[in-house]
Amino acid sequence: MTTKNLLVELFVEELPPKALKKLGEAFAGVLFDQLKAQGLTVAESVLSVFASPRRLAAHVTSVCKQAPDKPLVTKLMSKSAAFDVDGTPTQALLKKAASNPRCVALVAQWPIVGDGPDQLYFEGEGKAEALFMRSIASGFDIRAGLQRALLHAIENLPIPKVMTYQLADGWSDVKFVRPAHGLVALHGSEVVNVQALGLTAGNSTHGHRFEAAVDPVILQDADSYAATLRKDGAVIASFADRKAEIEKQLAAAAARVGGGVKAIDDDALLDEVTGLVERPNVLVCEFEKEFLGVPQECLILTMKANQKYFPLLEASGKLSNKFLVVSNISPADASAVIGGNERVVRPRLADAKFFFDQDRKKTLASRVAGLDKVVYHNKLGSQGERVARVRAIAKAIGQQLGGDALALQADQAAQLAKTDLVTDMVGEFPELQGTMGRYYALNDGLAVDVADAIEDHYKPRFAGDELPRNQVGVVVALADKLETLAGMFGIGNLPTGDKDPFALRRHALGVVRMLIERELPLQFHELTRLAFGVFSGGLLQDKAVELDEFLIERLKGYLRDDGYSVPEVDAAIYAQKLGLWSTLPRRLAAVRAFAALPEAPALAAANKRISNILKKVDGVDAHVSELLLQEPAEKALYAAMQQVAPQASAQFDAGDYAASLQTLAALREPVDAFFESVMVNAEQADLRLNRLGLLKSLHEAMNRVADLSKLAS
Repeated sequence: MTTKNLLVELFVEELPPKALKKLGEAFAGVLFDQLKAQGLTVAESVLSVFASPRRLAAHVTSVCKQAPDKPLVTKLMSKSAAFDVDGTPTQALLKKAASNPRCVALVAQWPIVGDGPDQLYFEGEGKAEALFMRSIASGFDIRAGLQRALLHAIENLPIPKVMTYQLADGWSDVKFVRPAHGLVALHGSEVVNVQALGLTAGNSTHGHRFEAAVDPVILQDADSYAATLRKDGAVIASFADRKAEIEKQLAAAAARVGGGVKAIDDDALLDEVTGLVERPNVLVCEFEKEFLGVPQECLILTMKANQKYFPLLEASGKLSNKFLVVSNISPADASAVIGGNERVVRPRLADAKFFFDQDRKKTLASRVAGLDKVVYHNKLGSQGERVARVRAIAKAIGQQLGGDALALQADQAAQLAKTDLVTDMVGEFPELQGTMGRYYALNDGLAVDVADAIEDHYKPRFAGDELPRNQVGVVVALADKLETLAGMFGIGNLPTGDKDPFALRRHALGVVRMLIERELPLQFHELTRLAFGVFSGGLLQDKAVELDEFLIERLKGYLRDDGYSVPEVDAAIYAQKLGLWSTLPRRLAAVRAFAALPEAPALAAANKRISNILKKVDGVDAHVSELLLQEPAEKALYAAMQQVAPQASAQFDAGDYAASLQTLAALREPVDAFFESVMVNAEQADLRLNRLGLLKSLHEAMNRVADLSKLAS
């Protein structure tokens, strides 16, 4: 089978830089998948993805000129519907066959089957017997196959919004992410005659908008694409290669500056800048040192978000007054480019300094009243009302965890946590909410713990983010997230599918992490009721049970991500579903250690059996009368429990859950003997109730740490 390498390029106007990487991968990936589905690739075919601001391209090795023929089996209809009783084809079969000339010929010569590749045959028995047609489907040639693949790739690009533009004829409209101006399709050195977006494929493209050596750039074959574009077009076509080149130049430029400075590590910014340039050139710029008096988070954000610059950080993490620019041009004298960028960034930094100076003229406490004018949600009132609810939750939690002192600090932090929302700096840069609150709190002379809590109450902001750094921050963060969850659940704003506009899953995971990782001695059930209780009567529907279930699902996911199996998680959660989640890590460790014991399978199975028995009986009391113990096996089990249960209970009360379960493992033999020789549902009522009481006592003793029945296979 003859194969050649394939190159497809779509040349367009500048693509959205933040989406470029995704667009390139999607275009090339769908194209390759479609070629593979049509049999035009081989097992050894390799895909290479190219994406630059003005092009999407794919290179595929070992692409066939003609896909091999494939055997095709088509079910036509049931035998009874296909032929009359005398074997004559019915009108239904003739109508079905009319769309396929091969099928028409086969039906016409029926019942002669013939020995060619096309055949009619029956398969199945009785009423399930049906008429099938076996044939050979001709494989796609490269032109037809690539045409289908290209159109499919274009149609399935992840484009949130498309542009509509006219073609050269002035009549036809085309919709695409950006106007397309060129199409290349080369199979080896041969042009494949395909069309898309009003374009016909050729072998020429365009290079860098300003620095290409020639225009157009002629491609000799598919394999010379990247090298020719780099040499003649001054373009690094590969997104990955261009990104690596930028990283290399950033490191080199930082080394030239000296002093151990490093460019800020921001992969999202690096991807965006890679999507902005076709041949990167990193330049060193600087700004006046007087701006370093502004919090560095403000300066870093404005340089990154507004200008796409890379700030330089000293070894200590402090911002320097130098930054790096990734230019798309490489003039012999770069002074004009450097000066232009320095001139552009100066007003941005001046604005940040102005906002910071103005904001510090008012204390955070003086801004509290302003929150009453900020709408939080049309069904939940203003930010001022929300702050009052968060304060109530924070005071209650603080009182439980640290008495009056912690409750007072948590109340103060909760009262001021949202006040930076009405500052000029946060109005300009919403990403700095919390961060600026901390700076302004310290400027107001507030305690460091309170200032830290104002910044940290948003944490964790994302998966893997750090938790608040002190207890005050934990209390306020917990209160803030619980208020959000209760409010949104109470008005019916629940996450659906992959949509979660209010980040409730993230808030729930934050609650889970703080309760467990900070080992907070707080009853989960009480927390959710506290959160719903701070809302005015009639404002919310009572969705506390639904919120409990939502949080428990996040808890299960968190524990599974930590490496525990579903049975282990279910076993541990059963005992503490609405209680102290802080004990779950130790319970899970104990469950895992117990599951490794040889006695575990039998005891888990027995526990499940006991659970099923007790479910069928109401009002069983965990009371046993020794006088009613008749069978040797039930006497032996009772004696064993009298010996083992107190020790296991003491270990449980001491928090040594693993030892408690290991102690209970000694009950395996008496439990097995009990079920082998004792009839639980005895006819005599007092004997039956006594034996059920014995099982109830055993069940309670064995399930204090975890529901061991969940471990039964």
